[in-house]
Amino acid sequence: MPAKSATVISLHKRIRSEIEQHILTGEWPPGHKVPVEHELMATYDCSRMTVNKVLTELASEGLVQRRRRAGTFVSKPRPPATLLQIPDVKAEILALGASYALRMLSNQIRQSDPSDMRRLGVMTAREVLAMRYVHIADSAPFALEDRLIDLSTVPEARAADFTSDPPGTWLLAHVPWSDAEHRIRAINGDPEITGLLDLPANAACLVLDRQTWRGGAPITAARTWFPAESFHLVARFQPGSNAGKAHNNQA
Repeated sequence: MPAKSATVISLHKRIRSEIEQHILTGEWPPGHKVPVEHELMATYDCSRMTVNKVLTELASEGLVQRRRRAGTFVSKPRPPATLLQIPDVKAEILALGASYALRMLSNQIRQSDPSDMRRLGVMTAREVLAMRYVHIADSAPFALEDRLIDLSTVPEARAADFTSDPPGTWLLAHVPWSDAEHRIRAINGDPEITGLLDLPANAACLVLDRQTWRGGAPITAARTWFPAESFHLVARFQPGSNAGKAHNNQA
């Protein structure tokens, strides 16, 4: 029994080491599709459990991305997002040399409900532009976003065309802001979220909640889900610096 256990562990390490070598040497470049599970099972004469464990570990370290129904791919480098700036997802994707597209899931003007009011931090109802969409990088989901825009503060958003620029990019270019807040948490995505991001069921996601104001009036509240293994946040500061002060002046 101990010899059999040692053989299984050794095979697991071998599979992982060889896949890592393919990736780290550049033999499998970013975006390369990793052989599917049954191909790896045949190559190494092993169980599906062993292959799945290896791919799960590589995904947790950010070396590969697993997309539901599509397969496993070598990860593309992702830029760090600073905590002190308003992120522009489109610009981040283009900076990677990838193509950008927006898949709008819903887009409606409505009277705010209690949930909308809590997200915007207001006590009275008002008209909001409510949108849900997926940012696409090279035909693959990059992030899922749910956004509210307060039309009493940004009435021009009512007629805005988000065909070429997503809402966040449009706001950055057109609407000055005075204050911003970011909240970050990790979750296991529910079936709807992981389905829209082409992730395995219950995959870990990083959730960024952000809100901006202009002179105390709410501009927008956005919630963005990123695959946890492919995105990280960085804050760089000096002793005595005000880490809560935003260095940008557009929302």
